[in-house]
Amino acid sequence: MNLRGCIIALLMVYSFMPRAIAQSGVGVAANEQYVPRLGDIMSMAQLQHMKLWFAGKSLNWDLAAYELRQLKASLVEAASLYRGIPVTNVTTMATPVQSIADAIEAKDSRKFAKKFGELTDGCNACHQSIGSGFIVMRVPIASPFSNQLFPPQGKQ
Repeated sequence: MNLRGCIIALLMVYSFMPRAIAQSGVGVAANEQYVPRLGDIMSMAQLQHMKLWFAGKSLNWDLAAYELRQLKASLVEAASLYRGIPVTNVTTMATPVQSIADAIEAKDSRKFAKKFGELTDGCNACHQSIGSGFIVMRVPIASPFSNQLFPPQGKQ
């Protein structure tokens, strides 16, 4: 089978999976709420952290503000769903998040870069405090996103 045939076959199989799973009764019961795994929430936070950096570096302040809101929501979700994360870890992240928001609002790239470093330090401090110090964040050095443009496009 050629590549196109394989792709079509895979798409067909995957299109029937949700229906088959729903009919099998596998999954979350109607009265149970889905709770994402902490690793999934934190992986999303890592992605938002990276995109926030590239948006700010590219002076796309609207995108940076959006990614910061998304990152903040991920951190709040993690803290509210997982009691093993000390409340102080979440509250101490409020200052770096607000500082980055202020830099974005002021469109101040130098302040943004400095405060982003402080945010990253806060992430690492949180990881250390909960026994996950092996997870070390840093300011991104190269964009893995070949499918997104970070500079502002055609803004009047």
